[in-house]
Amino acid sequence: MINMRGVIRPGALLFLLVLLSLFPLARSVDGDDYSQTKKPSYLPLVTDLIYKRLSNLTEILSNDISQNLGYCIKNSEAEWNGAFNFSKNLDFLTNCVKNTKGDLTMRLCTAAEVKFYFSSLFAKGTKTTNYVKPNRNCNLTSWVSGCEPGWGCYADENQQVELKNSTYMPSRTKNCGPCCEGFFCPRGLACMIPCPLGSYCPLAKLNASTGVCDPYNYQIPPGDPDHKCGAADSWSDVASSSEMFCSPGSYCPSTINKVTCSSGHYCRMGSTTQLSCFKLTTCNPNTSNQNIHAYGVMLFVAMSLLLLIIYNFSDQVLSTRERRQAKSREAAARHARETAQARERWKAAKDIAKKGGWQQQLSRTFSRAKSQKRPEQKASGLGKSVKFDSQVPPAPPKVAEQSSRDSKEKKKEPSSLTKMLHSLEEDPKSNEGFNLNIGDKNIKKQAPKGKQLHTQSQIFKYAYGQIEKEKAQQNKNLTFSGIISMATDNDIRTRPVIEIYFKDLTLTLKGKNKHLLRCVTGKLMPGRVSAVMGPSGAGKTTFLSALTGKTAAGCNVTGLILVNGKNEPIQSYRKIIGYVPQDDIVHGNLTVEENLRFSARCRLSADMAKPDKVLVIERVIESLGLQAIRDSLVGTVEKRGISGGQRKRVNVGLEMVMEPSLLILDEPTTGLDSSSSQLLLRALRREALEGVNICMVLHQPSYTLFKMFDDLILLAKGGLVAYLGSVKKVEEYFAGMGIDVPDRVNPPDHLIDILEGIIKPTGVTREQLPIRWMLHNGYPIPPDMLHLADEISTSSGSNPNPNPSGVAAAGQSFDLYADLKSGGEGKRDQMQNSKSNDLSNRRTPGIARQYRYFLGRVTKQRLREGQMQAADLMILLLAGACLGTLAKVNDETFGSLGYTYTVIAISLLCKIAALRSFSLDKLQYQRESSSGISSLAYFLSKDTIDHFSTIIKPVAYLSMFYFFNNPRSTFQDNYIILVCLVYCVTGIAYILAIFFAPSLAQLWAVLLPVVLTLIANQDKDSAVVKYFGDLCYTKWALEAFVIANAQRYTGVWLITRCGSLKEGGYDLHDWNLCLIVLVINGVLARILAYFLLITFKKK
Repeated sequence: MINMRGVIRPGALLFLLVLLSLFPLARSVDGDDYSQTKKPSYLPLVTDLIYKRLSNLTEILSNDISQNLGYCIKNSEAEWNGAFNFSKNLDFLTNCVKNTKGDLTMRLCTAAEVKFYFSSLFAKGTKTTNYVKPNRNCNLTSWVSGCEPGWGCYADENQQVELKNSTYMPSRTKNCGPCCEGFFCPRGLACMIPCPLGSYCPLAKLNASTGVCDPYNYQIPPGDPDHKCGAADSWSDVASSSEMFCSPGSYCPSTINKVTCSSGHYCRMGSTTQLSCFKLTTCNPNTSNQNIHAYGVMLFVAMSLLLLIIYNFSDQVLSTRERRQAKSREAAARHARETAQARERWKAAKDIAKKGGWQQQLSRTFSRAKSQKRPEQKASGLGKSVKFDSQVPPAPPKVAEQSSRDSKEKKKEPSSLTKMLHSLEEDPKSNEGFNLNIGDKNIKKQAPKGKQLHTQSQIFKYAYGQIEKEKAQQNKNLTFSGIISMATDNDIRTRPVIEIYFKDLTLTLKGKNKHLLRCVTGKLMPGRVSAVMGPSGAGKTTFLSALTGKTAAGCNVTGLILVNGKNEPIQSYRKIIGYVPQDDIVHGNLTVEENLRFSARCRLSADMAKPDKVLVIERVIESLGLQAIRDSLVGTVEKRGISGGQRKRVNVGLEMVMEPSLLILDEPTTGLDSSSSQLLLRALRREALEGVNICMVLHQPSYTLFKMFDDLILLAKGGLVAYLGSVKKVEEYFAGMGIDVPDRVNPPDHLIDILEGIIKPTGVTREQLPIRWMLHNGYPIPPDMLHLADEISTSSGSNPNPNPSGVAAAGQSFDLYADLKSGGEGKRDQMQNSKSNDLSNRRTPGIARQYRYFLGRVTKQRLREGQMQAADLMILLLAGACLGTLAKVNDETFGSLGYTYTVIAISLLCKIAALRSFSLDKLQYQRESSSGISSLAYFLSKDTIDHFSTIIKPVAYLSMFYFFNNPRSTFQDNYIILVCLVYCVTGIAYILAIFFAPSLAQLWAVLLPVVLTLIANQDKDSAVVKYFGDLCYTKWALEAFVIANAQRYTGVWLITRCGSLKEGGYDLHDWNLCLIVLVINGVLARILAYFLLITFKKK
């Protein structure tokens, strides 16, 4: 019977083990049976069953993990397996089964005890200790030896112990002893928990000199000689207890084995395997991290070469394109000149033919052609090729006479030349003609129209051909039939006419009752050039600003302005109104032609063909004398370009190329010499011949220049009119008051000196001159100036009006004024800050086309600012190298300090660079937007080009920071975060650049990231602080960096990860949310910046 029992017992035990595994509620005795039998065949089965029961804890604890630690654990099952998946190596569990007397499961912590430990760990905050809260087994009244660190006890008998039970904590007072290696036993818990992967948990050894158990630094209780060092005592964050972590330079394939990293590999702290080093890196044995500085240097060099290639190639493209255009333009101009010369020769031949001497002229032409040693020549004025043999001598006169008589006798049909002469005489509009180059008799009919031209060469030929024809029309020797013929080559485009009539125009400062302009009445006629003159402070520029609706916000404009006889806001015609400001507001980093071309593209009619636009540009360049500098940069303060006088002419040309109907110029001749001023005024006179209404402010023009004007508006101090009328009658008017202009004195200089008070004429004062003009025209006199009128009446003793006919004429104007006084007086001018309908009848290009034009312009500007862009990237590289070297990634905080510096540095540097997008050309934008150019296209083009910086700058910074710092997060994650961050701060920089002056914008760009970072890093105990912290973009950028780095820490790092994220108030699931918030902040910032751009234009 005993023998039988000995035979059956092993099989029965195996069956019992299987049965117990199927019914986990039954009490497990597998460990106890192994300790009794000591048979090696049972050991793997027992180890596997115990491991399965430990693995089942994942399902039980998953809900609690998700609820309490969801902010630091994405997938509870995956994270738990990452920490406690010992399937590859169960040696620590096998050794513990061997060394345990009895059932091992009776020493393991149940689910309730595991929950209790972690709740105690995080209840005290992130700074954990080796103590847990008092519990059933370890408290003030009951403290067994198993409550000491590194020790544990068996569960008491007569109680059902289930590892899955998450509510019941069993009593443990029996068989206390040291815990097994590979487990840790916290102080005050009396049970064993497996050490997570990435830890090294050997048995502790007593250090006789210090009295602590190495390597865990806990002491054995005094007065108990039987108590010895046990296993690990705590699993907490790396700052509180780093003894359990596998040391740097080594890796731990299991929790009881530690292996030194071999050569060519590196092992970070808490590693389970060794990682291979990259090529070009040196990894000695026991290396904790690889040195990848070489890759950073390589990336830096590659990026630098790429940038150099882009900048040089793009600049080369611009230069090549400019040279190609110059060659094509020169060829077209040469072709046009030759064609014009051919027309002149043809005209001369036709005149000779009319007089009957064309045969002798042709004979002489042929005789000259024969003397040239060329096998084939084209006769002047003929379309056919006439071949000559250079070896045949010219025929003698007798032979020529004989051949002439033979030809007369035969009475042949008229030649082609004769037919053409008769055709031109009978029909002056005939297109018959010759071309010397191609021999075409009907070149005008075959010539393509403007819309049919496609190639650049054809466009330039068309433009220069039209310019030569216009020059020919001005030739006095040209016949009437020739003028008619050339005038019918193309449809004549007429400009709409604008006539400005203003009554009692007054401009007053708000709150000060100070008049800058007062009681100005008159009109500006189309086709005439008017000059506004007067002493300094007379309101000349204010007068032009009031006419065009460009007055400052602090001024009240009263009076009446009629446009073409209608009471309509003049801004409704802004698409056909050109305003040349006093300052030369021109883009300095564009060439002369590029400035003019952009203005023409955006402001001319969208229906106008490209060749016609090129013709307009070329005509303006020709008339302003800008041919020699058309490809030269205008220049800036830092980089000199064209001269001041040339810049002034470009400033005027920007408005001439849009073919305005009303052209207002504020001191266009200031800084120009006499010849340049005459050249400019002749160009304006040609514009006036097309019906353009031109008015300009002048200072001290020469007599020749003065006589080129049609009308004069002479303003006195206080913005009062002293004269408004024809230039030819100004001397006659003032002579009637006894003011004669001395000989050899320029009339405007003399009159301005009188208004300034330098010259005091007899019988009249400078204050009386505006009153005399009002009396002369019958205008009402302001009440506060009636005493001046009385002085004039007293001094003259009669009617002060020296021109009775003028009074009668002015009486009609006065009646008109009386009729409109009730409707016009006291009304604020609608020109200011009014959004009115467009009445210009010109459909300019839409936003999409203007965006394309802006995109090309901004691209050229950025390419010419390559050195500045390179300096920005160089500063980012230096910042990345410094911060990557000084602010190393700390495993305790997952590199939050280094990333904080990164957020500040990127924000500061990228903001300052982005300020240039809108700070440097505010004046240019105000000029363009006031003329009707799209603000949205301007803003979007700037933002689109800045996307290049948004993409390239993170690469520049990370090429140094990442490879010098080498964090655990990937390069891709860091790059994505930086792209979103740069996009966000660029939008904020737009707001600063648009709203503030450049100096204040730079100050805000420096202070803002620092202040926001300090607010974002404050303790989140207060709800108000947390609310303001969530509004800071720096908080989201820093959280994204920390999350990207923290999720790479697994296994033994879970406690450290959860503690660090809890301290910062971060959530591991919010990485995508952080990126979305940064992008939304960037979008909202751009929307606000655009709103400020269109709202605060005049600030």
